[in-house]
Amino acid sequence: MIADCTAIILAGGESKRMGRDKAALPFNGETLLQSVIASVQPLFAQTLVSVREKRADVALPQICDTQSDGGPLVGLISALEEIKTPWAFVVACDMPFVAPALIAHLASLRENHQAVVPQVNGHAQPLAAFYARSALPFLQSSLASGNKSLIGALKTLDVRYVEAEELVQSDPQLRSFFDLDTPQDVVIAEGMK
Repeated sequence: MIADCTAIILAGGESKRMGRDKAALPFNGETLLQSVIASVQPLFAQTLVSVREKRADVALPQICDTQSDGGPLVGLISALEEIKTPWAFVVACDMPFVAPALIAHLASLRENHQAVVPQVNGHAQPLAAFYARSALPFLQSSLASGNKSLIGALKTLDVRYVEAEELVQSDPQLRSFFDLDTPQDVVIAEGMK
């Protein structure tokens, strides 16, 4: 268990490309959100769900976004404002294959950094990453300056980027970073179970 960290599942997106609420999508005999909860909850002392508005289908504590139009950056800021642990592991509710071994590896790299972010094919993966609570003022400043991009906000932090070559040691196929954005992605994910 990663005792100094709270798991935050971001479930406040608009699901525009999916055409319906991604968190409530049926997946593997449960909802997509329940699947992600089942993957991360055993690894952390506390798990929270970050939402735009309270969800009746979630038994875990929920944190509502402080702004309605800020995307994942607002979800992360809202969560960091609420947690009591020095670290948060943030994962999107549409990433059902996040590997516990990968999470443990990323956790081991946190020392002396404000964030630990995987990077796959040259692209940062900020929605399966660790963030120090001490990064909060930098993220708030970035948002206050008009930047709503989480990727952009990372530029204000001391980030340990973890390249794919290192990630494959704990997730050989890098399935952790497969996210379900469209109905076609759901079909592909069904075949990946």
